[in-house]
Amino acid sequence: MKNFLVIISLVFLGIGLTSCGGNKKTDEKKTVVSDSISPAIAALNAKIKANPGNAELYNQRALLLVDALKLDDALADIRTALNIDSTQAPYFLTLSDVYFAMGKIKNCKRSIEKTMALDPNYADADLKYAELNFYLNEYKTTLEYIDKALKIDKINAKAYFMKGTTYKYMGDTAKAVVCFQTAVDQYPEYYNAYMQLGLLYSLKKNPMAIDYFNNAIKQNAKSIEARYGIAMFYQENGQYDNAIIEYDTILRINPKYKYAHFNLGYIHLAYLGVYSQAVKHFTNAIACDTNYFEAYFNRGLSYEKMGAVLNARDDYKKALSLHSNYGKAIDGLNRVDKLIK
Repeated sequence: MKNFLVIISLVFLGIGLTSCGGNKKTDEKKTVVSDSISPAIAALNAKIKANPGNAELYNQRALLLVDALKLDDALADIRTALNIDSTQAPYFLTLSDVYFAMGKIKNCKRSIEKTMALDPNYADADLKYAELNFYLNEYKTTLEYIDKALKIDKINAKAYFMKGTTYKYMGDTAKAVVCFQTAVDQYPEYYNAYMQLGLLYSLKKNPMAIDYFNNAIKQNAKSIEARYGIAMFYQENGQYDNAIIEYDTILRINPKYKYAHFNLGYIHLAYLGVYSQAVKHFTNAIACDTNYFEAYFNRGLSYEKMGAVLNARDDYKKALSLHSNYGKAIDGLNRVDKLIK
């Protein structure tokens, strides 16, 4: 089953609205999907060619096409599935995914309601409706439908994760923690739930955050975000040597991760006072992103601390060229200009 919390990102990427009119029979005949999109789609193409009356094959391909952002093709496929068999609740749920990705929220809502009407005990439909309301910032309704799903299926880690996310957005971090913990109790491989627990315990400056981030790493050994969470916990709690070790580990995994370079620079600038090292790390961050105005400013500040005021002036000016009216850079430029004069 698709997850709107993932599909939401597709909308933000600027997916255009597509007409949902047209002749359904024509859609069926003209749905030709390129094998080059993915091996999974190529395999379904072959199966559909051999068995064009199998509605489930069209449903499966529609789900893959949403992932591939081929939304017109996905819509045509799920319509074909529904023309073959309109009694299957999951097909209307797939239709809701397509409409959501297209930005057609009203059509999405109607499709989920049709799903629930066809099968009142279909927990996935309740969760989908909850996700839609979460997207619409209707948190009370979101919780109502999550609880409805949990009455049908008490062992549902995804439902508890959604509930935790909703409470987090509502500002109730205590309830959020309980829900995320239930999610990992039910599904010990739940990477995203471990990440949320790590972040919430970090806010409390509770060392248990490290344990949760490490559990996330056990699920994904190359997780940058989990290691970054650990590094930030150490940095914000004054354990700078440990933070440096974690940032270095991140850079072995991804040498172009600009935030690790930047934070290494910041530690050496703000906490350790080793300005030459700060310059090196900020330079590395700039090499990863030449528009990183905060890195230019902080390198300028490092140069200023070293007495290299001309270099500092150049960096403050560069920061301002990238981000006009940047107050810190303006102040820095004024300081060094007085020294140069």
